[in-house]
Amino acid sequence: MPGVLKAPLVVEFPFTRSLGPVQSAFLTGLRERVVLGVRTRDGRTLVPPVEYDPLTAEEIHDLVEVAPTGTVTTWAWNHEPRRGQPLSSPFAWVLVKLDGADTALLHALDTPGPGSVRTGLRVRIRWAEERSGTITDIACFEPYDGDPGRPAGHDGEFADAITGIVAPARLDYTYSPGRAQSAYIAALAGHRTVGERCPKCRKVYVPPRGACPTCGVATQEQVEVGPRGTVTTFCIVNIKAKNLDIELPYVYAHIALDGAGLALHGRIGGIPYDQVRMGLRVEPVWTEGARHPDHYRPTGEPDADYDSYKELL
Repeated sequence: MPGVLKAPLVVEFPFTRSLGPVQSAFLTGLRERVVLGVRTRDGRTLVPPVEYDPLTAEEIHDLVEVAPTGTVTTWAWNHEPRRGQPLSSPFAWVLVKLDGADTALLHALDTPGPGSVRTGLRVRIRWAEERSGTITDIACFEPYDGDPGRPAGHDGEFADAITGIVAPARLDYTYSPGRAQSAYIAALAGHRTVGERCPKCRKVYVPPRGACPTCGVATQEQVEVGPRGTVTTFCIVNIKAKNLDIELPYVYAHIALDGAGLALHGRIGGIPYDQVRMGLRVEPVWTEGARHPDHYRPTGEPDADYDSYKELL
C-alpha cells in the first residue's frame, strides 16, 4: 500500500471591482495623502468610510477629512509576517482611531517589539513613497508623541479619481488526497484505474472517496475498472482556457469506465467534435510520463445501449 500523498497548492486570482463615490474618494484621498471618512446623520465619522450607516442602513455620502494621527484602541503582535503583509519584519496589527474619527482603522504598526505597544499609544501614518490609490498607500503606522495632526478640510473632490481596484486573492495550503485517492493516483502511474467498492450497496466509486456517500460506510475493497468506457454526457468547449494548448472547439465528457459506478471527467479526441455522442465507446490515450490519460478516443465498438448507462448520467 503506497503512502498517503500530500503537496503544497496555491489558489490565486485577481479580484476586480468597481468603486462607488465614497470608496472612490477614500482611495483617491490616500493617493493624495488625505484620509477621508464619512459623516452619519447623527454626527458620527466613520473611517474607513462606508456607503450605508451600519446602525440605521441609511445611505451616507457626506465626506469629511480626519487627521493622520490617532490612538491605538487594541492590538495583536504578528511575530512571523507572511507574504504580502505590510511589513517583512515582526509588527503589530493595530486598530487605530484617527483624530476626528469615531471608528477604528486596521493596519500595521512598525515598532521594535510587543513591549512597545499598548492600548492608548499615540501613532501617526507613515505614507508609502509611491502611491496608487490603495490601502497600501498607508505603508504602516508608527509611534508618535507630537501634537495631533490637523486636517486641511478637503471636500473629497479629486481630479483623476480612482474608479476601480484589482485585489489579488491567494490561498496557500497543503493538500492531502487521503488514503483512497493516494492509492488511485499511484495506480494511474501504472496506467491503471482503481476504484473502491462499497460493502453495502456494491457500487464502485472512481475516483475512490474512502467512504460511500450514499451508505455512509467506509470503503476498502479495491477494484480495477476500465480501461474502456462509455460517454454518458458531454459538452463542446468553444472558449480557450489560459495555459491550455488545445485547438478549439473540443469536447469534455463524463465517461463511465467499465465496472465503475460513477462517471469521471475526460477530454474526447480522435474524432470530430460534432460526432461525439452519448453512448460512444472510448479508451484512454496516455502520453509518455503522464500521471493521467491525455484524452479518450473512440474504440470502434458499437455504441452502448442507453439502458446500460442511464443511471450514471
